[in-house]
Amino acid sequence: MPRRYFLARRFSTMRMAATGSLLIGGIVLGTSTHAIAADVPLTSKVDAVTVFLSGAEVTRIAKVNLEKGEHTIVINDVPAGAVPGSIRVEGKATGKLDIGSVDTTRKYLQRAESQAADGERKTLEDELEALRDQKTALEAQALAAETQKTLIANLAQLPTRPSPTASGSVLPEDWSRTLTTIAQGTAEASRLEMDARVKIRDLDRRIDDLDKKLGALMPPLTEQTEVRINLAATSTLEADLTIRYQVSNANWTPIYDARLVSGSKTDPAKLELARRAAITQRTNENWTDVTLELSTARPSDGAAAPVLDTQIVDFEPEIKPMPAPVASSTDRLRKLQSAERRADTAQDQMSLGGAVDMDVAALAPPPAPIEEAVAVMTAAPFEATYAVPGKVSIPATGETKRVLLSSDTLAPTLSSRSVPKVDSNSYLYATFQIAKGSPLLPGRVYLFRDGTFVGTGELPLLSPEVEHDLGFGIDDQVKVRHAVLEEKRGETGLISTSRVDSRNFRVTVKNLHERPIDLKVYDRLPVSQNQDIKVEYTGKVTPTAQNSDEKRGVMRFDARLEPDEEKVLEYGYRISWPAAKSIIYGP
Repeated sequence: MPRRYFLARRFSTMRMAATGSLLIGGIVLGTSTHAIAADVPLTSKVDAVTVFLSGAEVTRIAKVNLEKGEHTIVINDVPAGAVPGSIRVEGKATGKLDIGSVDTTRKYLQRAESQAADGERKTLEDELEALRDQKTALEAQALAAETQKTLIANLAQLPTRPSPTASGSVLPEDWSRTLTTIAQGTAEASRLEMDARVKIRDLDRRIDDLDKKLGALMPPLTEQTEVRINLAATSTLEADLTIRYQVSNANWTPIYDARLVSGSKTDPAKLELARRAAITQRTNENWTDVTLELSTARPSDGAAAPVLDTQIVDFEPEIKPMPAPVASSTDRLRKLQSAERRADTAQDQMSLGGAVDMDVAALAPPPAPIEEAVAVMTAAPFEATYAVPGKVSIPATGETKRVLLSSDTLAPTLSSRSVPKVDSNSYLYATFQIAKGSPLLPGRVYLFRDGTFVGTGELPLLSPEVEHDLGFGIDDQVKVRHAVLEEKRGETGLISTSRVDSRNFRVTVKNLHERPIDLKVYDRLPVSQNQDIKVEYTGKVTPTAQNSDEKRGVMRFDARLEPDEEKVLEYGYRISWPAAKSIIYGP
């Protein structure tokens, strides 16, 4: 039995003016009203789609002319994946219309795409038939040419055969003309056969291609959702119906293009940030020339915050171990009781004439309570909708469709960043912030510097007017050199000796840009995990930030370099620990 849905509200008393609207609201489970009139099949067309980060809402439109009386509108082109509870109907009519119910069920029906493909299928079948007829004619031509060649070959044997009568002798010049005619006939027959074989080979390719196209067409039957709208018209009228429903097999993912123009001594840097969307869908219906919107809403996510239960803290219960002799006695007692139970069971079975089962299963441990897994909810701090200009077509094959949402030109601040202990290169960074409006969703960003692709990165969730850094590859105009000045180990103290490890470094940086640039140099100090291990910073330069980026031991030196300016950073550390122990360095 199909699942039936009827309207939460009845519109039995609603009168529709010339521009009145017909709205079918929330559909709930129930019993449909009795339909008297015959079914009226109606074909709808996908007109608009709103794609969410997970799922989509599809809008179909259809027009219908109704006579006075009761009617049942039957729409068979809604996909089987449509969520039943999301199906709703809206519309406008030119007269009074009473709505009885809306019923939905899943059936194997002829899909609209197959109906539209019937004409194409018939065209392909006719073309295939014509090509096969041509192939048959060419095969006959090739066979006739081959037969002609055989006959001509037999004629060529006549000069070597004896003449049946003396009067039937042929002069040499007659044989010469005959042989010339035979040679010409053989060449012509071979040409006709070769021409036919070439054309047959070409026809075979075309027939094979058409067979593949015919096989690729959608099957005539597929599982669809049938929507039945029961209504009554008090007069002849026209109605425009809109069917909306949600599907799950669709989504869009944000992607970005970041194009940096580094500028020059007089021209400032520019950053063009383009927002794009990669859309895919496998809903078993093609979206052809539709109005497309992209929404950051998540209809499938929970609408309420999770509920916390009370958490208690208490002392761990003390477990008193049983003395070994008592445990051994207890084990012997349990074995004796178990043997007695098995003996009693065997005796009972024997007295009843049944089979004796001496292997009684051990008692299972008490079942543990089943705990419900807590789902992880990703909360969206905002919602935004992007209207894609023009009409868009997205097939139901899962292919990715990329569209441009917006493009902003920003004024970034350029800087250079180096980690000389690990990498001798310096890297160019652009610091920017987006203007007021919708935030940037997390997504992959494709990076271009002065028109050259330099790599990819990941953008986190970015709120307006919050600064963010993007790396744009190696900065060849900033030179960095790293050197170890001192690496010494020893002992100190007379009574209580300690071991000491001292290391000092020198970093030389130089700006080859035509303009000033801010440079950040990163390094780190070992972090002690024991109070007996002392770590002291040494050096001539004080770090600008310690525990940079909330990472323990990571320090940062900031410097502003003028064109052709060179600076030297000298720093180090000293570690001391008790001489009786040894230390190890982590990664």
